[in-house]
Order: sequence, then structure tokens, then C-alpha cells
Amino acid sequence: MSEAARDTPGLVLRPREGRPFRFDPGTLCLELLPTGGIGPYAVYEVLREPADLVRWAGESRLPAGLALTVSAAELVLARHLRSALWRLTQDHAEGRGPGPDDLDVVNAVAAAPPLVARIDAEGRRAWAPEATGTALLSTVARDAVDLLTGPFAERIRVCEAHDCALLFVDTSRPGRRRWCAMERCGNRHKVRAHRARHTESAEEGT
Repeated sequence: MSEAARDTPGLVLRPREGRPFRFDPGTLCLELLPTGGIGPYAVYEVLREPADLVRWAGESRLPAGLALTVSAAELVLARHLRSALWRLTQDHAEGRGPGPDDLDVVNAVAAAPPLVARIDAEGRRAWAPEATGTALLSTVARDAVDLLTGPFAERIRVCEAHDCALLFVDTSRPGRRRWCAMERCGNRHKVRAHRARHTESAEEGT
């Protein structure tokens, strides 16, 4: 990923229908969710092999330069954590209490040592060598702990489109963000509303 691309927050999602769009969920842990899931989200699965988790880390909001090694077992753990995060954040957004099993998953993953940043010989920010998938997932889980217990916990939202389940943190000042992305669900809503108004006007004119 280019440095220019990293200056723009969020991931580029490529839905099975429609054009790619940039989705900024506002926090690292929610960036893991669009990689797939269980049930109806299985069709969006992109974490099929360890290299896929490495690629996701490179596309995430983590600073560039992470040299990461991921094992098959760590890939399984990533999917397990992702499922727990889906349920926890969706339950929170919809006013339900957290599932104890999901809390156990996040807390257990967060207990491992996280990724470590350091200063290199030229005074620049860098990552400590020999980073693992376990450390990556610990960093993601700790981010989820911070989110769910911090000031933006009540700003976790589910996209209001009837056919979209993406979750995001509403960091806008008025707290009125409704869509995963204006260029996708927001624009589709505007088009539907425009068509509905024209249809209603046409029917009234007949």
C-alpha cells in the first residue's frame, strides 16, 4: 500500500455486486469484520490462508512496515476472534448485553503480548522484528477492549441500509452518521428516495 493510500483512513471493500468503495469503521478492531464471518457472512470470507491475514494487516490502519509471520493456527484464531467481535459489537450497538463466551474470547486473545513499536537508528517509528499473528490479534483485541469500555462505546453503529450489516464508530461531531459509506449505502438510499418521490409525484398527477 502506498503512503498516500495510508493517509486516507479505512479499507477498500470490493462487494460481489457494485463498485469498490472505501469504508472507514473508525477503529482497528472493526476493520477485521469485513474480512468475512459465519452464517450469511461466509460468502465474504477472505481469510482463507495465513498470507491473507498478513495482507489484511498491511491494508489496515496499522502503521506501515510490519513484517509479520502468521501460522495456520493463528489464522483459525483470527476467525474465532472475528466472530466474537461481530457478536459483541452488534449486540452493543443494538442495546443487548455481551455474551460471556465472546468476552472470554476477546479477553483471552488480548492477554497475549501485542505488537511492539520502536524507534529505529534514524529516529523513525518502526516495528519490532519477528511479529506474529498472535501479537497482531492481541493488538486487535485490546483495541476492542478500549472501544467497548471507552468514550465511543455508545457511538458504535450498524449501517442503516436494510441489506448491509457493517459496523462503524460514529466519530462525527453531531453523532448522526447513518451509513457505512456515503458513496455506497448513502448514495443508494438517496437514489431510492429520489425515485420514490418521482413515483409519488407521477401517481398524484394521473
